[in-house]
Parts: sequence; C-alpha cells; structure tokens
Amino acid sequence: MSDQLIERIVRHEWDQFQRTNNEGGRAACQGNWPVFRQMRTSQFMTWPDPLLDSYLADLVEAERVGRNLVTEKYGRMMESTAPQDFHDNIEPYIPRLSDERIATQEHVIATQVAWAEDFRARYPKLGRAMRVLRTAEDTAQSTSFETYLRGELGTYSERTMALYRRFVDDLLQKGRNLTEETIAHTVALAGFADLAEAEAAQG
Repeated sequence: MSDQLIERIVRHEWDQFQRTNNEGGRAACQGNWPVFRQMRTSQFMTWPDPLLDSYLADLVEAERVGRNLVTEKYGRMMESTAPQDFHDNIEPYIPRLSDERIATQEHVIATQVAWAEDFRARYPKLGRAMRVLRTAEDTAQSTSFETYLRGELGTYSERTMALYRRFVDDLLQKGRNLTEETIAHTVALAGFADLAEAEAAQG
C-alpha cells in the first residue's frame, strides 16, 4: 500500500512543481524527474501510512480549490531568502499560520535540525552534499535545511501537521534519527548497500 501511496504523492507534487514559476525562468531541477522522484520518495518512505494518506488528501484538496502547495512552499521560504519580496508579493496571498501552529512547527524544526547536525557529524562526506543547516546561513542563492523545512511544514493541513508532529516525537522518543533514515533510503535507491558504503564512495 505504501509504495502506491508514495508514488501518487510524488506524482502530485511533480505536477505542482511543473506549474511553479521561478524568478528568472524555469529551474534546471524542474526537468529532472529521476532526482526529484528519488529525493521525495526517500523522504516519504519513512512516513507511516496515516500520515501519507493525510498529506495526499492535502494535495488533492489543494488542486480542487486551485492552490499549489509546492509553489506555496517555495514562497514561504522567501520570508528568509527574499523578505521584502515575500512581504509585498507572497504573504498576502497564502494562508496565515496561527501562533500555536508556528510554535508546533518550530518544535519539530528544532528536533530535525538537531538530527541533521548529528548525521553530518557522523557522515561528513554525505553531509557536505546536503543543504546548509540553519536559516542564519540563508542567502538569495542558497536555502538552508531549516528554511526549506519551515516552508514545507507551513503547507500542511492542521490534520497532517498534528500527525507529523506525533511521528517526529515518536522517533525522538525511540532514539531514532529521521535524517539518517531518509538518507539511508536515498543511498539505497542510488544503489549503495548502506550509508557506510555511500560515505566511502564520496570524493
């Protein structure tokens, strides 16, 4: 069931990504389905089915009412990377998040940034291929993991966000690391036996 669910989600996101306009024209990554599919699939392979179901429902509902969650995700990132443009041209047109929702997101983001930091310390070569970690490191050309995650979480429905927080808290309680599990799927999809083999193969 999960494989079919994930495939449907990634196809919905890809379709929305194709309709996302970038400043300066179409981005090169918008033409790269294999990499997009690998990166998004490896993320969703870590998710439980109820969370996948809920997020798929978000994507379907967004399309029904004419929203594009991928466009909104990139728009929300601009609050950090292009603040004036965000306040003038994006903020008025996207759903406003409550203080409670922002607090929930920041709790999740802090957990995930700590996981990413821990992963990079243990797998420095694979870590170098990742985004910079923190919003403080954002530039107009480079978006951090923290800012990307904040943009993505901001597009989730309240139902999906509640399930996602429960998922992250459960992993934390069990001493698991979501960054490590996601990248383990990424390198497996790329043909490596495990993270150690992938780390050793990096230049």
